[in-house]
Amino acid sequence: MRINLDVLQILDAIDRHGSFAAAAESLYKTPAALSYMVQKLESDLDIKLLDRSGHRAKFTDTGRMILEKGRVLLSAARDLEKQAVQVDSGWEKELIIALDDSFPFAALLPIIDKFYTLNQQTRLNFSHHTLAGAWEELTHNGADIILGAINDPPTSAAWSWQMLGMLDNAFVVSPQHPLAAEPEPITVEQMIKYRAVVVSDSARLCRPLSSNLIEEQAQIRVDDFQSKVTLLCAGLGCGFLPRHIAHPWIETGELVEKSVVSCRQKDVAYIAWRNGHDGLAQQWWREAVINHNRSTPLYP
Repeated sequence: MRINLDVLQILDAIDRHGSFAAAAESLYKTPAALSYMVQKLESDLDIKLLDRSGHRAKFTDTGRMILEKGRVLLSAARDLEKQAVQVDSGWEKELIIALDDSFPFAALLPIIDKFYTLNQQTRLNFSHHTLAGAWEELTHNGADIILGAINDPPTSAAWSWQMLGMLDNAFVVSPQHPLAAEPEPITVEQMIKYRAVVVSDSARLCRPLSSNLIEEQAQIRVDDFQSKVTLLCAGLGCGFLPRHIAHPWIETGELVEKSVVSCRQKDVAYIAWRNGHDGLAQQWWREAVINHNRSTPLYP
C-alpha cells in the first residue's frame, strides 16, 4: 500500500498550518523531508496532490479528497492506539482536551493539580478552538473531551454531553469609540456604521457558526479572543465578548459596555465526550469537571 499514515499526517499538517515550513516545525521534520514524501506519493500514484505554481502550494481537488478521507483514517489510527494502551493499563497515554477559546482556562488549574497527584503517566494535551471548531475536534479530529463548546450538540449516539452553564455576551467598545458616547440602547442601524471585530470559526469540516454577526457590517477577523480584545481596546472596532473575558477590561475602564436593541445575549456552554473510548483518565476528567462546576460554577 503506497498511501501511509505518515504522508496523511503531513498533508493534514500542511492544511492546518498553511505551509511546508510551519507543517515541518509542527512535525519536528525538515520541509525538504515533507516535500520528498508528498512528491513520492504523487509519483507512485501518478497524481497531483498540490498545485505549486503560486507563492504557496494549494491542494488540488484530488489532494483535498485524499486529505479529507485521510483524516478519517488518521482518527481511526489514533483510536486504535488509545484502545491498545487502555486495554493494557486502563490509563490513556495521552488525553486530548479541546477547549472553546471562550472557556475560562484558569478554572482548570485546581483540577490539573489534583490530576497530577494521581501519579499517572497520562499526558494532558490542551488545544483551543472557536465556535464549531470545538465540536469538530470531538466529531472528526480525535479529541477525548471538549469544554465550553457552544451552540447545539451533534445528534449522535457516538457522543455524550452535559451543559456547563450560560455564556453571557456583552457588547463593548473603547471609551474613544464613537459608539461609547451614543445613548443606549444601541440600534442595529447604529452598529453597522462601524467595523465589527469578529472571531473566526476554526472549523474546517463542520458547517461554520456565527454569533451576533450582522452581514452588512464591515468586519475585521481574528483567530482568538485575546486579539479581539486588543483591537477593541485600541478603538479599531466594536463587538461582543463573553462577559467573563470582558469584565476585567470594563473594570479598568479600557472597555465600555453598551446595551443593544437586538442581540443574542446568552450562549449555552457544554462539556462533551466520546462514547466507547472512555479510559480511566477520560472518566476522571469528565467527572472532575462536572463536580467542580457544581460546587464552583465555571460560568458564574
